[in-house]
Amino acid sequence: MNLTPVVTEAADRLLAVFSADARPGGKSDMFEAGSRNETVALDLLRPALKELRPEAVWLDDEMETTPLPPGEFWAVDAVEGNVNHVHGMPEWCVTVTLIRDGEPVHTVVRQPIGDRTYTATRGEGAYLNGKRLRASAKTDLDAAIVSTGQAEAGLPNTHRRIGESITAMLDEALLVRAFVPSTFPLLLLASGQHDVFWQYEPVLPGIAPGMLLATEAGGVVSRIDGSPWRAGSPDVLVAAPGLHSAAVSVLSAVA
Repeated sequence: MNLTPVVTEAADRLLAVFSADARPGGKSDMFEAGSRNETVALDLLRPALKELRPEAVWLDDEMETTPLPPGEFWAVDAVEGNVNHVHGMPEWCVTVTLIRDGEPVHTVVRQPIGDRTYTATRGEGAYLNGKRLRASAKTDLDAAIVSTGQAEAGLPNTHRRIGESITAMLDEALLVRAFVPSTFPLLLLASGQHDVFWQYEPVLPGIAPGMLLATEAGGVVSRIDGSPWRAGSPDVLVAAPGLHSAAVSVLSAVA
């Protein structure tokens, strides 16, 4: 199954409507541009993926945060980082991941600005433009670059935990960053340029591609308390192997 041409074409279509000068005046402008972007990409991706894998089910919104039944699913973010695209920023991409029995097994991430194509298949390694990726070899948290993501509005307890987790890491790590979208810090982690990523209330299309890339590069995936991650888990931790235990220790203290 060769996903790369399909994902690349979708990204090229989005690049054709991208402007580095875009400056939306408010939410209505952002919504209009974001909806246009989704249509541009999905008009290609939906039929193409159906043709590639007729038996795979398209993961809908209601299934993005819940346990999945057995079978194959497409976890797609047609414009990962759409808010960046509509503001003329380069941190956006197209991601397509095949989920089998609740686990990511194949992914392609295309970032046209920078000409980067990330690919991973379970058991076969992670690659950037054909070059093998390796997770960081660091073992000391005080030398680590760590990052987290946001959660959607209306989740005050989750927002509190995000704030407290950042504070906890500020006392332990070298550098703490917050990202939107989640895919980008995970790409950096798979590339060995970041060391730890955690997120509360993640959605599967936002973390599945980066999780597979990171694990195939040698990283470790779990829940924040160190227990096994499953599709639908309310949080996720991805770390370089030498830092996973330390990250669990710091983040588990956040109630």
